[in-house]
Amino acid sequence: MLKIKTLLLIFISSSSFSFAQNCNCESNFQWVKKTFEENDAGYQYAIDKKGISAYQAHNSDFLSKIKNRKADLECAQTIYEWLKFFRSGHFSVSMIEQNNQHTEPAATENSKTESVKVDIDKFKKEVISKKDSDIEGIWEVQPYTIGIKKIGDAYKGFIIQSGAENWKPYELKLILNADKTKGTFYLRNKSGQEITNVRFIGKNYLEINDFTLKRVSPKFERDEKIETYFEAAKAQKPFLKEINKTTLLLRIPSFNGALKKDIDSVITANQSKIESTENLIIDIRNNGGGSDNSFAKIIPYLYTNPIRSVRTQFYSTKLNNQRMLDLYENYQKYGISPEDREYLKKSYDKLSQNLGKFVSLQDDGNIVGINKMDKISPYPKNVGIMINEGNGSTAEEFLLAAKQSKKVKLFGTTTAGVLDISNMYFVNSPCNEFKLGYSLSKSFRIPEMAIDGKGIQPDYFIDKTIPDYQWIDHVSDILNEK
Repeated sequence: MLKIKTLLLIFISSSSFSFAQNCNCESNFQWVKKTFEENDAGYQYAIDKKGISAYQAHNSDFLSKIKNRKADLECAQTIYEWLKFFRSGHFSVSMIEQNNQHTEPAATENSKTESVKVDIDKFKKEVISKKDSDIEGIWEVQPYTIGIKKIGDAYKGFIIQSGAENWKPYELKLILNADKTKGTFYLRNKSGQEITNVRFIGKNYLEINDFTLKRVSPKFERDEKIETYFEAAKAQKPFLKEINKTTLLLRIPSFNGALKKDIDSVITANQSKIESTENLIIDIRNNGGGSDNSFAKIIPYLYTNPIRSVRTQFYSTKLNNQRMLDLYENYQKYGISPEDREYLKKSYDKLSQNLGKFVSLQDDGNIVGINKMDKISPYPKNVGIMINEGNGSTAEEFLLAAKQSKKVKLFGTTTAGVLDISNMYFVNSPCNEFKLGYSLSKSFRIPEMAIDGKGIQPDYFIDKTIPDYQWIDHVSDILNEK
């Protein structure tokens, strides 16, 4: 049923429906509140857990905040905070006119930083001969080449070369105090951001807040383990790499349906390696989910015994059922085959006959699906899956399936816990100012095996004394212990 699940995970939007047309923040909030209460699959579950009194108090508190907000981004952010009462994810609210727009403020004529008095050509010659791997040197962080030099009691980073029109050579890009613990980093629009984190990773990488600078000069020997870490951290597509003679690394940054072909291609191209190597590390850190079908080709290599998957039930309302009808009527638009189209029509009819109820769409009526395979692959013998708080939704569904294998262990930190209430649907507000995302389905795991708000815990907790760039080696060492 993985294929059918994938169809149900398609995110589509609906046009707005009848509601008051007074377009201010309060009216938009009241529309969100009514829509969510009447249609979200997790609404009543949250009320039952927290109590109606807590919900009423929550509403009163936020209504006073909403009255002072304009119908803009600040309003959307306030409504988003209101939605957090129900769960930690699988909901959203955004301004429609800001979709796909970059929100960073543009530079203004008054956006200026000081010029650093330094002879750049002389500086380049000086740093080439440096033997110490310290902060002084020449660094790259797109779209800039930056020189960092100690001047007086501070380290100043200045532009050597810029791909941004508003940044010119010699301009101050960052400044750090003498002990490199505090300072300011100037963003592309030249607004200052307080520096709260400075970290060296090996000899050639420097992290300043969320920015990673790569050393250009002086040159030091590459550390392949650190290079692998950054390759995995920055990956936009899956890849497989040999870590040592007995261990492979499979990096999957996302289970987005658009990446299924890439995931399948990597596995197919490396089939002989996977089927002859003892250990496999699967790195899904910060993989926020996608489509269940994206991990289907991985499961045979993990499989040791029948995999039990607890299914979901869909909350039937006229608005919610519109999604199923849209999928049916516009099946070609969503890439749905004619064979699967009939399933959608049957599902729509079943939902429409059970308005106000939770409905199981599985033909067999069972709340658990059991996946049995014909064989157990002898290799890999051991599989370590690296996880963290950035894993949610389909990534957690993958982990629930994978951890049932006798050859699989999870390494890292607890996941996000965003899975029980799922299958998001998006609708526009009556004034077409806001887009609300809410959920259509609830897992049969609730309440005995709830994941939301709890997450999935690792078998091997990786504590903070082991930095993230050493996780791959740490897991490899454990898998290779004899």
